[in-house]
Amino acid sequence: MRLAVDAMGGDNAPKEIVEGAMAAVSQLDDLHIILVGDENKINPFLTDSKNIEIIHTEEVITGDDEPVRAVRRKKNASLVLMANEVKEGRADACISAGNTGALMSAGLFVVGRIPGIDRPALSPTLPTIDGEGVLLLDVGANVDAKPSHLVQYAIMGSVYAEKVRNIKKPRIGLLNVGTEDGKGNDLTKKAFTELQAAPINFIGNVEARDILHGVADVVVTDGFSGNVALKTIEGTAQTIFKLLKETLMSSMKTKLAAGMLKNDLLSLKDKLDYSEYGGAGLFGLAAPVIKAHGSSNARAITSAIKQAKHMVDYDVTNTIKTTVETIKLDKE
Repeated sequence: MRLAVDAMGGDNAPKEIVEGAMAAVSQLDDLHIILVGDENKINPFLTDSKNIEIIHTEEVITGDDEPVRAVRRKKNASLVLMANEVKEGRADACISAGNTGALMSAGLFVVGRIPGIDRPALSPTLPTIDGEGVLLLDVGANVDAKPSHLVQYAIMGSVYAEKVRNIKKPRIGLLNVGTEDGKGNDLTKKAFTELQAAPINFIGNVEARDILHGVADVVVTDGFSGNVALKTIEGTAQTIFKLLKETLMSSMKTKLAAGMLKNDLLSLKDKLDYSEYGGAGLFGLAAPVIKAHGSSNARAITSAIKQAKHMVDYDVTNTIKTTVETIKLDKE
């Protein structure tokens, strides 16, 4: 299996990207990684080149670039060349921690969509109290959505949860302002009815406060609401840990208590660590495309590579394609 990785994308590139790629190759059999980026910056960190090759380019899409314009004008940017490796069949999937909008644009314009999928969805897996995680989609690929789009998100999320995360009959929930049937705006009311008829295990409406409680394996929503929910969760977690640290460091007594609780606190931090779940999948594209967090360390990059490999191994893209085709035939 060949995976293309944008070595220049993210806050910690290329060091953490290269180290994550080396770790993935050492842990996974039959894996070949193509690092796309400036070889003069990559080579100092590439201490083991086994099953790793470099496509050299000095052009990079930055976080300040306008996504669509950058993808069209910077043809030799590491992110664009990475996506082109997938398009040309030289790689089975690709991973980048770079500009999210540019990756979505490259996914659409270079990799292409699955036939029958109207819009791709950006889909991270968030930690839950039970440790199983929950897939949330869409979190920003499309701020507006139709009921049919939410149905497609649900199908893609269900296929991913079953094939990659090995969940039998994954529970699919619709993010709403209440759990009762009939709640919400026009979008969620119509989507609720269509989700009931879809070939998924739809459990009904779920509220934002229950997302991390493990109430569902997959939660679907439009990109605007999903992004607000995701950023709220991230901000709340950061605030709690900051307040906890300030409290534990406030006096000698609390510092002693912190020392006694150190291992337990580290265990809690690991449980809430996004890097264990890889990146956010851009579901609905013709091949797996993974968006790693911009601040990803080597561990997170390794997890994102494993995530992409699993999607290829379990043929998630074609499974989504055939499922969507079946629905279209049923409607006809």
